[in-house]
Amino acid sequence: MKIGKDTVVTMHYKVVDAQGKLLDKAQEPSAYLHGGYDNTLPKIEEALEGQEVGFATVLKLAAADAFGERDEALVQTIPKSEFPPGVKVGGQLRGRSADGQEQVFNVMKIKGDKVILDANHPWAGQNLSLSLKVLEVRAATADEVTHRHAHGDHGHHH
Repeated sequence: MKIGKDTVVTMHYKVVDAQGKLLDKAQEPSAYLHGGYDNTLPKIEEALEGQEVGFATVLKLAAADAFGERDEALVQTIPKSEFPPGVKVGGQLRGRSADGQEQVFNVMKIKGDKVILDANHPWAGQNLSLSLKVLEVRAATADEVTHRHAHGDHGHHH
């Protein structure tokens, strides 16, 4: 079966930065619903469109095509008193952006009574290389299409 709209693609992946440092590697196969559902980067979908099981590639992505450029407006300094006890550097907090959208903030630094939060993706501003290998391609179920993501083995579970 070829990869196309409304197929579930299971793959192994590895992500390295421009210096070749390993950033992430799938310990287990990962599945996503293909076809413009925002379940993976558009450049990954573009590279895999029409391919089959066994296809392998290395994508070199500029920051803009990966996780975007860094946006310093997404860095905030908040009084430590507004956080629950135990806030630590490297932790993640869920909050709302100025326009009310849910956002994940990474705790970057704690300086005295101030906490510096960054809502940029940790890999924002970085050129990346992604190694991909397609392990399985199958037709998506009606539920997967309705829910806009893969279910079951290696996908999302409800």
